[in-house]
Amino acid sequence: MNTPPIVSREEWETARQKLLVKEKDLTHARDALAAERRRMPWLAVDKQYQFDGPHGKASLLDLFEGRRQLIVYRAFFEPGVRGWPEHGCVGCSLMADQVAHVAHLNVRDTTLVYASRAPQADIQRLKARMGWQMPWYTMTDDFDTDFGVDEWHGTNAFFRDGDRVFRTYFLNNRGDEALGSTWSYLDMSALGRQEEWEDSPQGYPQTPPYEWWIWHDEVPQTVRS
Repeated sequence: MNTPPIVSREEWETARQKLLVKEKDLTHARDALAAERRRMPWLAVDKQYQFDGPHGKASLLDLFEGRRQLIVYRAFFEPGVRGWPEHGCVGCSLMADQVAHVAHLNVRDTTLVYASRAPQADIQRLKARMGWQMPWYTMTDDFDTDFGVDEWHGTNAFFRDGDRVFRTYFLNNRGDEALGSTWSYLDMSALGRQEEWEDSPQGYPQTPPYEWWIWHDEVPQTVRS
């Protein structure tokens, strides 16, 4: 390895401060990009989709669990995929391993689910084996084809207004490989982090930072009907 030079503490701190300027620029650019996402046009979802879930049949609307926002990751766990039937796709499994506790999304009125074509019995077995906690549904129709995830992984964001559903954003390829944290999911959603410092359209829900944070064993506060 051709390693960097070894320097004094003062030189190291000077180098860090120089790089920190670029890191702050990147953070501000990421915030600005998320603000643009919140102004993306929405696509109405008029087609009715059906899933199998741990409690039976479910519509796309049911996947929201009463919340305003829904994020769906298409995971490849099904016959013909490497690892079947003991494992899901190795990349999708890595993604699942880094998903933060979903309670923190729930308090921001957001539900995260996974969707695959494997039967529910296999999904529940895999979740138990791997220790994954996110809701995980079985696709039974053209959902994957219609939303660009029939041949490759991807993450779709949706918004619910009463009984109407809208597609608000989509990430795939390297765009969704960095997902997994509460912040990354909220940043791709229509409402964002919903904090007062964010640049959001007028009327969007916003609260002070930190005040919505919870311990994940607390009851989520934003289940809507």
